[in-house]
Amino acid sequence: MLKKIIYLVVALGLIAIVVIRLKSNKETTQERVYQYDKQQAVNVQAITLKPETLGNESSYTGSFEPNKESKISADIQGKIKAVWVDVGSIAQKGQALVQLDNSLLKLQLQSVEIQIEGLEADVKRFTILANADAIQGVQLEKAVLGLKSAKVQKATLEEQISKTTIVSPFNGIVTAKLSDEGAFAAPGIPLLQITDISLLKFTIMVPENELNRFGLNQTYPVSIDAFPETILSGKVSMTGSKSNMGNSFPVQFSTSNTPDLKIKSGMFGKVILTNESQENHLMIPASAIVGTTVQPQVYVVRNGKAILQNITLSGRFENKAVISKGLSQGDVLVTNGFVNLFDSANVHVTLNSEL
Repeated sequence: MLKKIIYLVVALGLIAIVVIRLKSNKETTQERVYQYDKQQAVNVQAITLKPETLGNESSYTGSFEPNKESKISADIQGKIKAVWVDVGSIAQKGQALVQLDNSLLKLQLQSVEIQIEGLEADVKRFTILANADAIQGVQLEKAVLGLKSAKVQKATLEEQISKTTIVSPFNGIVTAKLSDEGAFAAPGIPLLQITDISLLKFTIMVPENELNRFGLNQTYPVSIDAFPETILSGKVSMTGSKSNMGNSFPVQFSTSNTPDLKIKSGMFGKVILTNESQENHLMIPASAIVGTTVQPQVYVVRNGKAILQNITLSGRFENKAVISKGLSQGDVLVTNGFVNLFDSANVHVTLNSEL
């Protein structure tokens, strides 16, 4: 009985030691973990909003695309005998680009031509005999029908032979060579890619409230980032009917390339417009905007706290955003110090004098 009591006391003592040790470890761990004090003021930089005028010019960035681009394939199958162009070659409309082996088709054409000669002779002979009632008229009719069928076969073979020479559908530059001599061509398998950059398409994205600045068939100056000294005349050819996630619509211009075709597909450019209005607008630095493109937000300082505020943008100008709703003149806007910032956080504000 005494031994049982001793064992029980020892077990309870061990359990007590483990519990004390675990509690001590938990307290030590909690002391080492950084506990952020949400009541502590966050240091931020801010500006006081005031209206200002837009600059004299505004620009919209876009990219150039080819007027026409096509992958060339064969209409009939056959072995490629020759490819007469390479990447970078200039191709004129109707110029022969690829030649397929047509030797078997030409032999078939010769056979049909011989057949036609024999049928033409039969028709002449049967016509004379039929007029003299020496043969039945049905023999002449069969010869005439046979001649017509042979001529259809000849026309079919000539058409197939013409399709063994693959020509350029328009003026352009060979931008991809997808097959070579000795390969097998089949309908639908691309052999070459031809790109026409003599005319270009230039597409920009425009906010919905600025679409009225672009009229269909109106011309606007287009500059090229790679050649800033070159200004093209772009004519509005299309205004998109569906916006992207940011409520901007595509506006497409058509423009002629330079004589030396130095503007390539994929290059960037700008449409530059002069701002005729000198109205004051409420603008903020684009870097101050948080949230998403669908619902932009900013932090406004009120009574020593940073308040998360929904805003509506009416446009962008350089590195600034034009505000149409959500902010007013005199509001204090947080522009820097977002790391530990959250809605209703206490803040210590350092005011900047300029945007």
